[in-house]
Amino acid sequence: MCGLAGEIRFDGRDAEVQACSRITEAMAHRGPDGSGLWARGPVALGHRRLSIIDLSAAGGQPMVDSPLGLTVAFNGCIYNYQDLRAELEGHGHRFFSTSDTEVIGKAYAQWGTACVDHFLGMFAFAVAEHATGRLVLARDRLGIKPLYLDQTASRLRFASSLPALLKGGGTDTSLDPVALACYMTFHSIVPPPRTILNGIKKLPPATVRVVEPDGTWTERTYWSPAFTRDAEQAGWSERDWQEALLEKLRIAVDRRMVADVPVGVLLSGGIDSSLVVALLAEAGQRDLKTFSIGFESSGGERGDEFEYSTLVAQRFGTDHHRIAIDDSRLLPGVDAAIAAMSEPMVSHDCVAFFLLSEDVAQSVKVVQSGQGADEVLGGYDWYPPLAGVAREDAAEAYAGVFFDRRWSAMSGLVSPEWLIDHDAPSEFVAARFAEPGAETAVDAALRSDTTVMLVDDPVKRVDNMTMAWGLEARVPFLDHELVELAGRIPPALKLADGGKGVLKCAARGIVPDEVIDRTKGYFPVPGIRQLQGPMLAKVRDALTDPAARRRGLFSDAAVQALLADPNRTRTQLGSNALWQLGLLEMWLQHHGVG
Repeated sequence: MCGLAGEIRFDGRDAEVQACSRITEAMAHRGPDGSGLWARGPVALGHRRLSIIDLSAAGGQPMVDSPLGLTVAFNGCIYNYQDLRAELEGHGHRFFSTSDTEVIGKAYAQWGTACVDHFLGMFAFAVAEHATGRLVLARDRLGIKPLYLDQTASRLRFASSLPALLKGGGTDTSLDPVALACYMTFHSIVPPPRTILNGIKKLPPATVRVVEPDGTWTERTYWSPAFTRDAEQAGWSERDWQEALLEKLRIAVDRRMVADVPVGVLLSGGIDSSLVVALLAEAGQRDLKTFSIGFESSGGERGDEFEYSTLVAQRFGTDHHRIAIDDSRLLPGVDAAIAAMSEPMVSHDCVAFFLLSEDVAQSVKVVQSGQGADEVLGGYDWYPPLAGVAREDAAEAYAGVFFDRRWSAMSGLVSPEWLIDHDAPSEFVAARFAEPGAETAVDAALRSDTTVMLVDDPVKRVDNMTMAWGLEARVPFLDHELVELAGRIPPALKLADGGKGVLKCAARGIVPDEVIDRTKGYFPVPGIRQLQGPMLAKVRDALTDPAARRRGLFSDAAVQALLADPNRTRTQLGSNALWQLGLLEMWLQHHGVG
């Protein structure tokens, strides 16, 4: 887990090493344990290291493999690297380190771009071929590790962080009106390859891009979950599905313990993280460090779930840390979380994860998290309304229950000069839902959420906020083999028992019943959901700042109405509409863009 950066030039000039250095150093928080820079003619690679596997100097990056004529820069973890190392040794490869980075280089030499099919893990990497000048970029199947791109006619730059790319200079920082439309309607999600800035794109998940020295490139998607039934499992009982899911999760949790440093768990007290703890205890883990967070109550909303996390910690004998955040840390925490965001992210969970990670990083470098179970296994309340919807009507029905607002409401909120002339977010969803596979409306929604929403909201949120403190977060529910199995489970089993029914049944007897039967929780930050006092003043200042007025993204009348009654207007899914506008402006102003 680290930060990677680089540049390849197409104009005959050598790579701008200083620009690459600035980009790399801007990600020091992602890799506080070391840095490296490598350049060869038109190609340069940079790296910030968080030492997790092979703590020695031999594991440093960018990693040059002179016999193979390759240099690798890598962010993430290949969980099956030891098995792959043995396999590659059988093909005659010899290793000089014990790192998973070297396995990537050897695997690329052996299988070319098909190496990604062999990797189990989370990754974004760059491989530079010395002889040809070719550059290969890749991202893991579920997009757990980010990779941002800044391409012009003369060069391509890339990095693990969007703000880091800005440090290289020369980026087109104008706003993309289509991305703005997506942000305002599609639950603040900007699907790849777009970002809110015209000059920066993101490599989509499960994608390999091969960039030639002349600037031409090819790209392929190497994985896509079908979310269809498998004839071989047609006779499976509910119990068969439960046992199969539990076995996949056991494997996924075990895989994510590979490290040369201790691994902890972010324990919210919900069923997902509680089951991760239970399975680790079942496998013999002792004195596991677990962490939970709580905030002060506000506006009648409770700010912690310590009751449940403590129950789980006591049941399984973990070394538990309850982190109580008082309001004095919340306001500066918002500023720092916004600074850490690669893209504007509305969820108040960002602040919770940021402040939690600040404290957790004092104890461990690696944690497992229950992130992703709701998207993969149908845990959200917008899935049940789709159960009786005809497949051909699925896209419209999904937009009706998931979008923050429909296109007809945009003209009263977004200024005319920023409002595009077509409903791009609905068109995007319609195109995704029209792709082959996903037999039912629920399947289509789960597939879209797993491959789009999950990537560009919860997963990105966890990566950005944990890596702001040099903390690696691993997500067993996003093991791609578990996701493939989950996609085959009949939707009715997932929607049962208020959502995630198949998981709840599988967890009986493993996780305390009180955790399974509780009302669904979340990372509550009442001070953001209920805007008042200094937090409201912060939002008001952002939306009335001269930069915001010059930009003119939003109708002044709409902004004033929201400020006059800051907690009344909610989006479709209950988020604070004023916070959505304020967060975007705070992000743009902090990074000085747009």
